[in-house]
Amino acid sequence: MVNVVKASDLIKTISALVQEKVPTFLWGAPGVGKSSIIKQIADENNLQFIDLRLALMDPTDLKGIPFYDKESHSALWAPPAFLPTEGEGILFLDELNSAPPSVQASAYQLILDRKVGEYELPSGWAIVSAGNREGDRGVTYRMPSPLANRFVHFEMEISIDDWRSWAYKNSIDDKIIAYISYREEHLFTFDAKKDIKSFATPRSWEYVDSILKSNIDNTLLLDVISGAIGKDVAVSFLGFIKVMNRLPDIDAILECAEAKYSQEVDVLYALSIALVSAVLKDETRLDNVLRYSLELKSEFAVMIVQELQREGVMMEHSIIFKTWVKKFIYLLE
Repeated sequence: MVNVVKASDLIKTISALVQEKVPTFLWGAPGVGKSSIIKQIADENNLQFIDLRLALMDPTDLKGIPFYDKESHSALWAPPAFLPTEGEGILFLDELNSAPPSVQASAYQLILDRKVGEYELPSGWAIVSAGNREGDRGVTYRMPSPLANRFVHFEMEISIDDWRSWAYKNSIDDKIIAYISYREEHLFTFDAKKDIKSFATPRSWEYVDSILKSNIDNTLLLDVISGAIGKDVAVSFLGFIKVMNRLPDIDAILECAEAKYSQEVDVLYALSIALVSAVLKDETRLDNVLRYSLELKSEFAVMIVQELQREGVMMEHSIIFKTWVKKFIYLLE
């Protein structure tokens, strides 16, 4: 049994293990963002990052190519140029359990002894690996027990809150964030029992963000987005986009905290996320958003404040927030 951990906790845990050079293996379904998490850890700790896709390698790619040394009259291995020789960083062995057993054997020596052939991993480098779960219909080889025992294992959990935090920070389209907040089950629709090519994952929603920012003709959007997240989800999402056209003037809310709104649930989700995103971009708008939320349905007023607090927005200094707390305190207890 592998510990299932959400992304925010994985970042803290794996960061600590990287500092101690403890080999770590991250399991997860396709498209959940395993490699992105490890890259984020490297960036936040000012570490170099080398991403090796082992499924695409031969054993000699890691071990190097043998050559004859005239002086020692022996065969030596010329180490590959892509392996680090100095500094500090994370050597990320991605798709380790998708690599052929012969490649896994080369990786085993690198993980166990921190060396392979004539090459030795610098002391400042940590090894982190990742792979899809064996039941995810990907090409995988059962990891030998001796190799598995060299890692601390975690499985990445899909967390809506963590995804939203990532989406805000990476300027993902507000329409996508609002839709996933409204239909949380559509963040990840992969089903290993179904033979489908397109399905929704955090990675494929990132593709949808790029599609929306492209110059693709609106008449082609359904077909293109369906290719990323599947037709059923694409139809639902494009229907939700039409909701955005019924939103009140966000600028008017931010300027004077006045604007009428619809009582429809999907509209309120879209409105709430738009207001959160606006404050995250400019916190001077906080008071007007809080004042406006006093007239919203209570669950959406609370949703806005909780989202902002989760993203680190401080509001205790706001007089409007004190009024807000008096009105909605019963929902926070």
